[in-house]
Amino acid sequence: MITVSVCMIVKNEEVNLPLCLAHLKDIATEIIVVDTGSSDRTIEVAKSLGAKVYNFEWTDNFSDARNYSFSKASCDYIYAADADETIDEENLFRLKTLLEDMSETDLDIDIVQMYYCNQLENNTVYNYDKELRPKLFRRVRSFIWQDPIHETVKLEPTVVNSDIEIMHHPAPDHGVRDLSAFRRAVNSGLYFSKRLHNLYARELFMVGTEEDFHLAKNFFIESSLDVNRSLDEVKEACCVLAHIAVSDHDLDLLLKYALKDAISESSSELCYELGRFYQEKQDYDEAIVWYYNAAYEANCILDARHGGDLPLRAISECYHALGDEENAADYAREADEWEMPTYPTGQ
Repeated sequence: MITVSVCMIVKNEEVNLPLCLAHLKDIATEIIVVDTGSSDRTIEVAKSLGAKVYNFEWTDNFSDARNYSFSKASCDYIYAADADETIDEENLFRLKTLLEDMSETDLDIDIVQMYYCNQLENNTVYNYDKELRPKLFRRVRSFIWQDPIHETVKLEPTVVNSDIEIMHHPAPDHGVRDLSAFRRAVNSGLYFSKRLHNLYARELFMVGTEEDFHLAKNFFIESSLDVNRSLDEVKEACCVLAHIAVSDHDLDLLLKYALKDAISESSSELCYELGRFYQEKQDYDEAIVWYYNAAYEANCILDARHGGDLPLRAISECYHALGDEENAADYAREADEWEMPTYPTGQ
């Protein structure tokens, strides 16, 4: 039977740990808990639940801590768990069955993805409530030669998608924590990957305060001028900077970044900011045009709500200000009926 190391990085998780590990104990050969500086009873609780506990000096880098936890594993596969997740009986059965099948058939699988669910609770940085994420990893990967001629080593991992669902229960203050971590990374001189750049901009639009936006201003100005950034990243920077421009009533800055975004297909986020600009100027007819484009003509690149209920609600407000209560009611009803996508198309 395949052996599994459950690996976790934690801090102040004495409340969540018992339930999380109770769900995973049946598939875990060993439990590795890496503590990053708890001030509660997390370490004591983890040891009482049979975990091997290691202390890790926090480096402001979750990947460092995650890599350290993986380095302590000794089993065939590693299950990367978070303390704020749970798995019910049905999905635990699916996981056990998968492990049995992998053991009996000797399947060549490097990574198993599972559905992370409940992602939208407490304004998480995701646009979908259900999304595939890598959860199970082969600990030691074998290199295999392939092709009958001009043979080469297979480099791409074998990734399979499962139907296993993990419930995520994020803490309400995650946004404050994450945005602070982004700023520390910026101040340390880290060059953001395309993925991290997207997540920073996305988190600002989903949970950021006006102060958070302004603290990010210099980073995204530099990003918008960086010739090594992709068009997608430049557009993300334009959205952030346009939001700041509207908040500061800076028409020149708004025009600058709106035009940069318009070089390619305009984003819902930028159209929404233009609508917000004209609504604040009480030019409701022009605001409606841009909010309509955000909802129906453009595509979101950061936050699905900027192409959904937010512009629809704003259109309703504009019609109300114009005294058109019939259209105001129609768009308010459409905003109420709008739903976040359950999971990305194609999954």
